[in-house]
Amino acid sequence: MLGATLPMAEAIGGMAGVAAVGVLAAVAAHAAGRRAGRGSLEQRLAALAARLGVDLPEGGGVEPTLQQLEQVTDRAAETVAESSAEAIRLRRALDTLPQGVIVCDETGEVVFRNARAVGLMGGRHGDALAAQAVVDLLALAWQQGSAERTLDLYGPPRRTLAVRTQLLDDGRRTLGVAAVIDDVSERRRLEEIRRDFVANVSHELKTPMGALGLLAETLVAEEDPQVVRRLASRIQDEAFRVSRIIDDLLDLSRIEAEEAPPREPVPIGLVMAEALERVRAAAEQRAVKIEVEEPDPPVAVVAERRQLVSALYNLLENAVKYSYEGGLVRFSGTVHDGEVVFAVADQGIGIPARELERIFERFYRVEKGRSRQTGGTGLGLSIVRHVAANHQGRVEVESREGEGSTFRLVVPLESGSRRS
Repeated sequence: MLGATLPMAEAIGGMAGVAAVGVLAAVAAHAAGRRAGRGSLEQRLAALAARLGVDLPEGGGVEPTLQQLEQVTDRAAETVAESSAEAIRLRRALDTLPQGVIVCDETGEVVFRNARAVGLMGGRHGDALAAQAVVDLLALAWQQGSAERTLDLYGPPRRTLAVRTQLLDDGRRTLGVAAVIDDVSERRRLEEIRRDFVANVSHELKTPMGALGLLAETLVAEEDPQVVRRLASRIQDEAFRVSRIIDDLLDLSRIEAEEAPPREPVPIGLVMAEALERVRAAAEQRAVKIEVEEPDPPVAVVAERRQLVSALYNLLENAVKYSYEGGLVRFSGTVHDGEVVFAVADQGIGIPARELERIFERFYRVEKGRSRQTGGTGLGLSIVRHVAANHQGRVEVESREGEGSTFRLVVPLESGSRRS
């Protein structure tokens, strides 16, 4: 449509310009009529009317002819204005699209790029490759009528573009060809996350469920009471592991669904105490001491209490699990520049620098063997990240392998009140 609208506007504009020039020439000739002669003026007006396709009344004279030509030029000017407004409106509408749009005329020349197309076809190396691919697909559309291709640009940042081209015609002749460029990077990333999530859940559940089956099968044929008790204890451990995975999955699903949960003022000391109480048994089992530092004077944060407790509990549980026997964990809550900073610092095994960017992924474990020994599900830090996002906050980590880690959950004091 755009390829047809713009040439039509230009054609009408050209006709209006010819008419205007012709009328002015006629007026000038009329003013100089005493010298040029009336017959010559009428001949020139008749020639002008023929060029514009206007039928003049017979024997109408100069004045009626001029009036009729003025009406024609007025109508042409209105048509040009309407066509220009339509083209501008269409351009602005295409600029708002999240997809890039490129239109070529019947000669193959690019006559339009919307703002998104300009942004995607920039000057970087990856964009140059994308631009060349678009040119190739436009040429292919001239031959086949349509073409499409998916481009993987490795960046940085890494992007995936889906490009589709289509020949344009009005049923009688070719008007040009259009290309639509869609950045599907986020869609591709979510698909990969979903696939990994299903695969990880299947794997995580398959391992304990397989162990449960084997243990139960052995237990059926076992008569030694001591062996039976040992097998029953193993079955209990595996069942607890399955339960933990399911509980964490449900917790993560609930937190992801509650992007804007109802919030209320909650004392910082209260959420810290609840999280500490939930992790106390695990800390005592490993003889890990937890030092607590609450803000003084007490402060309340606008938050969803369950989510905040869940995030702090997961940070504390990780600190206890990855501390050495008899180690120390420091747990503090402070207020700085309108933000609450919950910090959990341990003196444990630490995290390799190369792993820091991935530790918040679902089911990702730095040491898979140790995580299974401690009963970890690999979902705790993912829960922390989502809680931070739901409260317009962030989570930070500092770690040195062999020396320990410090995690900070930072949320605004008034995060809930600012969300509409």
